[in-house]
Order: sequence, then structure tokens, then C-alpha cells
Amino acid sequence: MTGPLTELRWDWPWMAPLSPYADRVSQALRQGQSVAQLLDRLAAEPAAVGRPAVPVRFVPQDQLMEGQAYEDFIHVHRLVPTRDNLHDLFNGLTWLTFPRTKARLNQLQAQALAAAGVGATRGPLRDALTLFDENAALLLAPPVLHQALQARQWQRLFIELRPLWADAQVVLFGHAAQEKLQLPRKAITAHVYLPRQALPAKDLDAALARDLDPAHLAQKPYSPLPLLGIPGWWPGNENFSFYDDNSIFRSSSPGP
Repeated sequence: MTGPLTELRWDWPWMAPLSPYADRVSQALRQGQSVAQLLDRLAAEPAAVGRPAVPVRFVPQDQLMEGQAYEDFIHVHRLVPTRDNLHDLFNGLTWLTFPRTKARLNQLQAQALAAAGVGATRGPLRDALTLFDENAALLLAPPVLHQALQARQWQRLFIELRPLWADAQVVLFGHAAQEKLQLPRKAITAHVYLPRQALPAKDLDAALARDLDPAHLAQKPYSPLPLLGIPGWWPGNENFSFYDDNSIFRSSSPGP
């Protein structure tokens, strides 16, 4: 297998949560294994100490039954239809890294589908769940950084408060965001999840899964974060003129 799948860069800062799988994924893809094969092999491994077993297995995309919604299929069969592309590779690696949170997202999606059907539109909860799954990030940081982010005070967040980023951690969860960042662009933005309670760095997966409440999610509790603005994530932002780009670092819309 050649192309983007075998040319992944694992040294980017945003790849840190997935890096434990780097060598095995790269080797398997170079040997010609499909994405479904390699993910399923990793999912079947005995759970490491302190990590729960992955609650799903991975199968080729053609096993998705015609007429059955993707999320419902996963919920019923505990199988994840998987294509040979970066998007599904990152989706699978997120299942391996955050098994409780991914299972909770799937449970909530399946419940929403059972209650309202597929429909022409997803509705507020399913929209929020999809956004989380595809594009969420987690900011583990002092409260003052959260406050500046929510207010979109970019100069304060990234310049005035820059020393505080030494005690902060951004964990990229969304697999679509990971896919986009394989070709980094300044405009790539994640949605930082605003939890009901502060999330700990330790046992993050379990705490995050517990925090995912339908009523809270339906309010779309997110703040946009241009990812290449994060200190330490991109060399260009060491020059503070990086943050003068108003097309990227936009202030909040004025109120009525």
C-alpha cells in the first residue's frame, strides 16, 4: 500500500495521543495490510494495564448493511465499517485511544436514531455528537486560558498569556481534524469541548465519557480554536504577527 497512508508524519505535536501505535501502523500499511485488518488486530490485543478493552472490531466497509445507518450498525453489531483511507484510519485509532468516549458517542447517536430516525436533518444532539466525533479538541489548562478562548481574545490567549501554555495540554480528538492536519494549513480549526466539569489529564477517556450528557451536548458547548496558533504546535507562530490575520483569528460577533 502506498500514498498518504504510508506517508504519515507521527512527529507532529497533534499526533501525540496516537503515537503509541505509530510503528505498528506504519509497518502494517507498508506490508500491504488493509486499514480494517490492522485496526482489528490492534483492537483484539489484550488490554494494557489501565486501559479498557476496545468494545468494537473493525471490518471492511462493504459489510455495512444496505439501509442501516452507520452508527446504528456499530451499536447493534459492535463492528466498525472501515475504508482504506486516512479518515477511517484516524477514526479507528481514536477508538483504540479513547474507547469509552467513542462508545459513549456511539450510544448517544444510536439512541437519537432510535428516537427520531435518520431524517433529513440530524437535529441539535446528533449535530453536536457528529461535530465532537469529527472535530473536537480538549483543552486541559488553567481557567484563564479557557476564559480567553471562549471570549476569542486571541492576542491575550496566545501572546499575553503565552507562559501559561507551559502548563496546558491540547488533546486533539476529532479524526477529521487529524486527517486535515496531515497537510497543515493556518485555517484548520478544531472545536474545543467545554465540559460540565474540569477534565483531568489522568484517566481522561473515562472522565470525558462520563461528561458527555445529551442535554449539555445539544447546546453545542464548543469554542473554535485555530490549531496552528497553539504555542509549540507550529514554528510560524513564534513570530507574533502570525496572530494578526483577522481572517483566521476572528473576534466574537458583536451583540445586538
